Amino acid sequence: MQFNKRLLKNLDYILIIDIIVILALSLLVLSSATANITSDPLYFVKKQLISIILGIACAVFLLFFDYGKVVRYNNYIYVLLIILLILVEIKGISSHGAQQWIEIGPFNFQPSEFGKIMMIVCFASYLVKRQGELKTFKDLIPSFLYFSVPFLLIVAQPDLGTALVFIVILFGMLYLAGANTKLLAGIFFTASAVVALALVLHFSPLNLPLPLEEHQLNRLIAFVDPYKDPHGAGWNIIQSLVAIGSGGLLGKGLYHGTQVQLNFLPEHHTDFIFSVVGEELGFVGAASLLLLYYVLIARTIRTAFRSRDLLGRLLVGGILCMWLFHIFENVGMAIGVMPITGIPLPFMSYGGTAMVTNLIGVGIILNVQLRREKMLF
Repeated sequence: MQFNKRLLKNLDYILIIDIIVILALSLLVLSSATANITSDPLYFVKKQLISIILGIACAVFLLFFDYGKVVRYNNYIYVLLIILLILVEIKGISSHGAQQWIEIGPFNFQPSEFGKIMMIVCFASYLVKRQGELKTFKDLIPSFLYFSVPFLLIVAQPDLGTALVFIVILFGMLYLAGANTKLLAGIFFTASAVVALALVLHFSPLNLPLPLEEHQLNRLIAFVDPYKDPHGAGWNIIQSLVAIGSGGLLGKGLYHGTQVQLNFLPEHHTDFIFSVVGEELGFVGAASLLLLYYVLIARTIRTAFRSRDLLGRLLVGGILCMWLFHIFENVGMAIGVMPITGIPLPFMSYGGTAMVTNLIGVGIILNVQLRREKMLF
């Protein structure tokens, strides 16, 4: 396989440097967040570093293939995703009330994380073949059915956070593919109203049954008034707010955050890694991280607009939707304005599958960028 070196002039080096800085910050903050969790203070850092190396290797590997050829394999990828999600239901490992993992030797693998990228690739190929055929509700039904199988399997785990990401990817990619904007907005807000009504009816005397555990539902609504159950569902949000608020302008310094180092803040190396940044690096550190994410999003949007074709724009757009929702939701739940859904912060939260998935996303974006002008291998 020969790589045309002339393609390298199209690489977005600003994006690459931005990702490297976020990854370096991730390892630094993670070393502080996990210093008192195990006997080896660098245990999680080492595992995260392995995931980063593996993810970078996957991203570089992807650069050697023209993304335009992905349409040949989208059906195989889709079937593989369904098989993996079914395996989770059969042989999955449960954690925090959800069955999301498959054990492979010493490692745990989360198919729903990889499923985000796999569905982006499959759905992009699917939509390209239906260009100009997304104007009516009847036209959109096949797209909803296409998403429904993996979506329902993920809800069954239950993994509400990933299910929400799937919805955002679905609507975002339909919009980019030229679907009727007013129709999409109507469907989205109607569905949101139905969900809100279902929650109200569940917590009313009618006690409408929902496909989620009670503790998960309580976590979802805890952000409205976390002090209603300060030692239960509201605990995480309260401790996160205390951590971020106590950080002040410059923070308490790495390894000196009381909420983090004394383990008052749960899941501070995964779901609430942004709270660690806020407490130990302060407003300046948190704002700097958000600036790095702004660069990531801006360069991704730039790549989407400069793509040579609809397929490339949909691939990059799907990844953009995934990252935007992850960042918005994760930071939002850390500052108490969004429900707790267990969605990790891209490139920052500890998690091997999520890290590899996000770096594969970077590889796809760079692939589209490299080939914005048609060139031959």
